[in-house]
Amino acid sequence: MTVPLIIPGARSHTVSAGRAKKNQIMKKTILPLALAALTLNFNVQAALLTIDTVTVGDAGNAADTTTYGAVADVFALGKYEVTIGQYTTFLNAVAATDTYSLYNPGMTTDQNIAGITRTGSSGGYSYSVSGSGTRPITYVSWFDAARFANWMNNGATNGASTETGAYTLNGATSGVSFTKNAGATWWIPSEDEWYKAAYYKGGSTNAGYWNYPTQSDSAPGNEVGGAANQANYNNGVYSVTRSADYSGLLNYLTDAGVFSNSTSAYDTYDQAGNVIEWNDAVTGSNRVIRGGSWNLAGTFLQSSHRNSVNPVVEDGYVGFRVASVPEPSTYALLALATAGWGAHWWRRKVTF
Repeated sequence: MTVPLIIPGARSHTVSAGRAKKNQIMKKTILPLALAALTLNFNVQAALLTIDTVTVGDAGNAADTTTYGAVADVFALGKYEVTIGQYTTFLNAVAATDTYSLYNPGMTTDQNIAGITRTGSSGGYSYSVSGSGTRPITYVSWFDAARFANWMNNGATNGASTETGAYTLNGATSGVSFTKNAGATWWIPSEDEWYKAAYYKGGSTNAGYWNYPTQSDSAPGNEVGGAANQANYNNGVYSVTRSADYSGLLNYLTDAGVFSNSTSAYDTYDQAGNVIEWNDAVTGSNRVIRGGSWNLAGTFLQSSHRNSVNPVVEDGYVGFRVASVPEPSTYALLALATAGWGAHWWRRKVTF
């Protein structure tokens, strides 16, 4: 007995009833098991950390009058600054010995930004969050940020390399000759990428730019909470303490997302204030930082304001966020997986 097998747009073929039954079993049992095994393998190799990102579209947009902000391609950027909790996970994964001084004692001792506590001795260091883990990490150099990006690029697993990936560092802890490698999946944003995500109005390739990363041409307020056009900076009083007086005993950082109605047009938080952020630009022997911080005046938040410091600088107002390749949608991934496994099954198991 034969069973007709009709393929649209092709000749009619026949397969034996036994083979048709075998192919149905393959579809109902073997393929689902193979997909389950693939999923299990992904779980075994899962990264220790995920970073929330936003997609920055409008590829090929025009530059601002400052000459910055034009980006040819779509990219993703961290929705928030890298947090104390995320950096603690990174340290526990790669810094049991801490060969490259990824931990700075100020992360523990500076009460304005604390922080992270380190225990144990070299070869067995362990790190834990002290205070709020959703505040931004500080006391990080450009090299610390680059090693974090490398670690993310290499899977963000225990022992994943910090020396190659986005940047080929191979032990370097100074200098400005290091550039993003082709094929990097996570990196420190370029100045144009950082600038576009912060100030571009979005929606077209000639939308124009805001003066501040809060979708405003007017200086933000600094009230913590859900009001529009607010940021953590010093406008005569500190945002967190609501006092003009500084104290070395108080926290001055805000948690990620607390300024809920003060995002950029692409939905990034805290590109205005909280901590000033590294980008990838080089000027002389320095790297560029942008965005202002909890202890700086409002002029530092403006698109026209550009600072640069030595890339080895680590201080209680300097942090970073990372950029990445945009993730395909869940549906696109499912379609690719289905197409791949379907093609494999069709080639190997269906014969006429």
